[in-house]
Amino acid sequence: MKISVFGLGYVGCVSAACLAGQGHRVVGVDVNPVKIDLITGGNAPVVEERIGELTAEVVASGALRATTDVAEAVADSEISLICVGTPSAPNGSLSTVYLERVAEEIGEALAKKSERHTVVFRSTMLPGTCLDLLIPILEKASGRTAGVDFGVAVNPEFLREGTSVRDFFDPPKTVIGEIDTASGDAVAALYEGLPGPVFRVPIPVAEMTKYADNSFHGLKIGFANELGSVCRALGLDSHQVIDVFLADTKLNISPAYLKPGFAFGGSCLPKDLRGLVYAAHRADVKVPILSHVLASNDEHLQRAFDLVARTGKRKVGLFGLSFKPGTDDLRESPLVELAEKLLGKGYDLKIYDANVSLSRLMGANREFIEGRLPHLGQLLAGSVEEVMDHADVVIVGCKDPDVLAALPRGGDRVLVDLVRLPDAAERRLEEGYAGLAW
Repeated sequence: MKISVFGLGYVGCVSAACLAGQGHRVVGVDVNPVKIDLITGGNAPVVEERIGELTAEVVASGALRATTDVAEAVADSEISLICVGTPSAPNGSLSTVYLERVAEEIGEALAKKSERHTVVFRSTMLPGTCLDLLIPILEKASGRTAGVDFGVAVNPEFLREGTSVRDFFDPPKTVIGEIDTASGDAVAALYEGLPGPVFRVPIPVAEMTKYADNSFHGLKIGFANELGSVCRALGLDSHQVIDVFLADTKLNISPAYLKPGFAFGGSCLPKDLRGLVYAAHRADVKVPILSHVLASNDEHLQRAFDLVARTGKRKVGLFGLSFKPGTDDLRESPLVELAEKLLGKGYDLKIYDANVSLSRLMGANREFIEGRLPHLGQLLAGSVEEVMDHADVVIVGCKDPDVLAALPRGGDRVLVDLVRLPDAAERRLEEGYAGLAW
């Protein structure tokens, strides 16, 4: 393929050299003449493992060249990769000035081109940037329509500085946000033969994936460092502790707990978090991440309450009460917390949980519920139908098959989904449905 790459920083020069190394014909574009001269001379503008040798090789073979001429680069290519910077402002906001400038320049070049061209944004940008800002600029400058006269896609990069050439050829995944199938096909062709799964998704989903990755990476580093600081204060070798932690690939280093859902609860997580934070404070170790995990959990529970409050309806049915499906354990259950909030605000509440019977509750479980919901016996319904007949707002906190079968579609009742129902993707398009985090 004939490819133009805009922006010859880390991502751009690595992408250009690697694509040229795969046999494509690539022209790099940058406003900085020093970078152009470096590549023209066979030298990479960045210091990076393997990039120097690869750049020299592909320039010598004629597969890679560089220019400052945008119009010429677009005319001589069928797909353009945008790799310009999106720096942070002091307030944390994203600067799109370079993206806007290159989008306008490419749009003007597209106005003079008859063949279909695909514009691919690899720069990191917040969801909505491409559809709401960049595509209108492209369309205005070109006088043409995206998805009809030219293609648009978002293709975030997952390259680490220091190993980016290796990461390009061995990616963890390839993400393609496409405005239409033809645009996605053009991007997929660039990476044909490379390992890793390929995700073809809506453009805003592709924009968000880089933020999901990097925020989680930051969270992991912060967690490890806070835990290490607590271990050191307690006289422990943190690396021994983490070695044991990492050995658990069922729950710790795994997809477990990483799907958005309702707040956590139970007899272990809240108690142990409080205990660890207390130990850190006693040892004069500040742990801002660990200290705010329970606060974050409380905020998520508040979101569920707010979804109910915004309906303006007062008769509420709650399906599910125990903190984990298939048990009757109510200790620190977030559903009990939610029920308590609703009752405290005067809502008329009915609850159904097939596993919870007041007569069977005993020990710490019974003691907890008597302290939080002393009138539980009056709130518990004997059947799904009893709750459905009562409620104007239905809160789904479990996936009991009998409950799922009885849930309404449409109508005047509001459905608040805390578990992501199996048909949530379709229900999201309907009035009267509110998903907690989707």
